[in-house]
Amino acid sequence: MLIYLFHFSNPLFFFKRCLGYKEQNLTSVSEFFLSRFSDDLELQPLLFGLFLSMYLVTVLGNLLIILAVSSDSHLHTPMYFFLSNLSLADIGFTSTTVPKMIVDIQTQSRVISYVGCLTQMSFLILFGCMDGMLLTVMAYDRFVAICHPLHYSIIMNPRLCGLLVLVSFLVSLLDSQLHSLIVLQLTCFKDVEISNFFCDPSQLLNLACSDTFTNNIVMYFVGAISGFLPISGIFFSYYKIVSSILRVPSTGGRYKAFSTCGSHLSVVCLFYGTAIGVYLGSALLPSPRKDIVASVMYTVVTPMLNPFIYSLRNRDIKSALWRFLRRTG
Repeated sequence: MLIYLFHFSNPLFFFKRCLGYKEQNLTSVSEFFLSRFSDDLELQPLLFGLFLSMYLVTVLGNLLIILAVSSDSHLHTPMYFFLSNLSLADIGFTSTTVPKMIVDIQTQSRVISYVGCLTQMSFLILFGCMDGMLLTVMAYDRFVAICHPLHYSIIMNPRLCGLLVLVSFLVSLLDSQLHSLIVLQLTCFKDVEISNFFCDPSQLLNLACSDTFTNNIVMYFVGAISGFLPISGIFFSYYKIVSSILRVPSTGGRYKAFSTCGSHLSVVCLFYGTAIGVYLGSALLPSPRKDIVASVMYTVVTPMLNPFIYSLRNRDIKSALWRFLRRTG
């Protein structure tokens, strides 16, 4: 890591790497150009209506989850506290990219300023990493509830719950600022055309005048922070959960114990399944059009489906939502 940062802070490194390209100093790169879904003008109103509808459903669905949990005293438990924070992170995650995309479709513009690109990238990583960290915390919550039910209220006390959310935020903020620091050190670019509808950090690194070895180091390091550690924590928690459930003598007891994990496990599979699909698709079959479609699944569809998964599979959430809607109606 120290060697990597030394390379990025050494001006001679970039001078040597940029000999084969038309160098653009950072001061002269004031904007980037994002990719469009389609250049067909007849499809623009359809795309505008589709993504606007999906964004409104995402924000409304997650807001209803937050309001239902906060207004119902029966849901003031660690699991629903983490769920409301996950919904808040989902709103931030989709709001980082989708509104800009909707405006670009309406105005037929592809331009994003350099500062706007860095800001969008920072918030995208912040909320995306926050999603992964909160899913890990929720897996730990289910592990304590199933494997240590008698000590659940003692272990998962309000102080620990707040600390876990705070640590999740700080780790996500560190990951986000690390990306920003790396991009800010870049002093030249090969091109300003980003082959996605948002400022993807991997796209910015590919545009920089640096070799693939350095890019791989960055991607592996980021993957270890924001991917491997949360996934390892989730796998370990569910390994312990499954081992504990298998020791339950009755089939009904095993089903009842594992049913409390159904919604969380569905969201985990959806979140990491689409993320891994985006990564593998970009690495094995590089195609700008396929990357855009896969990114839509990851940044738009997944946050939209999370409220439906939790509300449809959770009787407590459905009851709280109906009570909240009756009170407001």
